[in-house]
Amino acid sequence: MPHQSLSTLDALRRGDLAGARELRLPGVCEFPRDIFGLADTLEVLDLGNGALSALPDDLGRLRKLKVLFCSNTRFARLPPSLGDCAELQLIGFRKAGVRDIPGEALPAKLRWLTLTDNHIDRLPAALGERPHLQKLMLAGNRLATLPQGLANAGALELIRLSANRFERLPTWLRALPRLAWISWSANPCARDPAPADARLAPWSQLAVGALLGEGASGRVHAATWRTPDTPAREVALKLFKGAMTSDGLPAHEMAACLAAGEHPHLTAALGRLADHPEGMEALLMPLVAAHWRPLAAPPSLESCSRDVYDPGLRLSAHAARRLLRGIAAATAHLHARGLLHGDLYAHNILWDAATGDATLGDFGAACALPAAAESADWRRIETRAFGLLMNEILDRCAANARAAQDDDATTATGAALSGLRDLAQACVQEDVRARPAMADVLSAL
Repeated sequence: MPHQSLSTLDALRRGDLAGARELRLPGVCEFPRDIFGLADTLEVLDLGNGALSALPDDLGRLRKLKVLFCSNTRFARLPPSLGDCAELQLIGFRKAGVRDIPGEALPAKLRWLTLTDNHIDRLPAALGERPHLQKLMLAGNRLATLPQGLANAGALELIRLSANRFERLPTWLRALPRLAWISWSANPCARDPAPADARLAPWSQLAVGALLGEGASGRVHAATWRTPDTPAREVALKLFKGAMTSDGLPAHEMAACLAAGEHPHLTAALGRLADHPEGMEALLMPLVAAHWRPLAAPPSLESCSRDVYDPGLRLSAHAARRLLRGIAAATAHLHARGLLHGDLYAHNILWDAATGDATLGDFGAACALPAAAESADWRRIETRAFGLLMNEILDRCAANARAAQDDDATTATGAALSGLRDLAQACVQEDVRARPAMADVLSAL
């Protein structure tokens, strides 16, 4: 057990943590009964990254527990006692060896269930009886079907199905009224993205610089790309880790990124690294200006399926429209190339706050659309994701207008936004087939 966890346990036993709302004990092998001393206050509990394989039958005594993480552990079965936790909403058992999901293990208030990278071949019917379910992470399992009851999951907004065994996806899935984000790559039913004529870049042509960022699928470095026939170009080099992510497999992310092609509002691939000295897979991508920033942070435990914005963020109507036009153009471009982005979120958008210029990146959840007529429905699933983004942006314009001192300016801004609100409402309406295609959204913008 890590020294930090031993110290935390000692403090717990002495009573030093009385009243704590969060407790993190990575690496434990058994459930410490002392945790029940926090039964009246504990809301977040992390017991991951160890040999833990069971939870107590009386776990329901943690009557305020909302979040439980047991990822990277050794559970063959999701513990039934989870269902006795009256307030439990978020459960994370990623890469925990799970094979069996009893229906009684699913608490009544379940909102977010992460079961990525396990050995699950069947889900219980009870999953479709959890009315608050918003987010379902199932990539990297052995599923070939979903419970029919999920067709009634009216609150479900995000589902990850990549790297399973689906020969076909349920027809009801693309009719779910609130579904906005989905991935299904690396299944038997999935088409490979159209092959791209990727430019190969030898390692000798690159001068690799500072680390720019790191995510689940890889690390991004600044680099200078020098070729014999073109001027040196500053690029971003993404080195892929090769491990399963919550969205799917990095190899499929690479294929989609290459198939996306170049577009002024996409952070897609310029080429592929030919010969990394350690055999790593890598892509060369456009390098945005240093002052560009993510539009928002990823969803929090509290927000579940919604990004977290800086509370002070304000946009002018001009910047908002420019941003939305750019991202609509990028999304319409992907749809025309037979791709679904799958993760159209503000946290995957880099932007220039001064101008509203923006690019959409991160192809970890991208899928090749089926050739059949059903592809139109999948595209309109993503239209909803864009409509949600529109409303989030417009909310920050409205706040800007309310803060304006000039009444005429406020009125003009409000008038400029009203038509965009109508467009956003058309994008998010619950009747999937009544939503506009992204090409039509772009025209309207």
